[in-house]
Amino acid sequence: QVQLVESGGGLVQTGESLRLSCAASGRTSNIAAMGWFRQAPGKEREFVAAISWSGGSTYYADSVKGRFTISRDRDNAKNTVHLEMISLKPEDTAVYYCGSRVFRAPLVNTRYDFWGQGTQVTVSS
Repeated sequence: QVQLVESGGGLVQTGESLRLSCAASGRTSNIAAMGWFRQAPGKEREFVAAISWSGGSTYYADSVKGRFTISRDRDNAKNTVHLEMISLKPEDTAVYYCGSRVFRAPLVNTRYDFWGQGTQVTVSS
């Protein structure tokens, strides 16, 4: 089992930035990849970004390319993944969820085994 805790959400204005964090605990040595998803009111959960646990590969949804950056702490013992978000837009408003998986697959694969509880991001116009 892997436990995930997200943090860093909040209320910002259009064009501002936020940095989300996801701390993993438990059987972290089994993690193969982690990803960020978001769910806006009345919409389905959608993929945002993913990173291999080694940190060597990343993958982004077209809607966030060039604005969002996913990374892993350089101190790998921290087992934390970040999502740096710049130039935020009202359409980025959603609950952001962190996911992890223990099976190896291309980052385009959006299936994840474990989920955090989510953190709210609200972008006002």
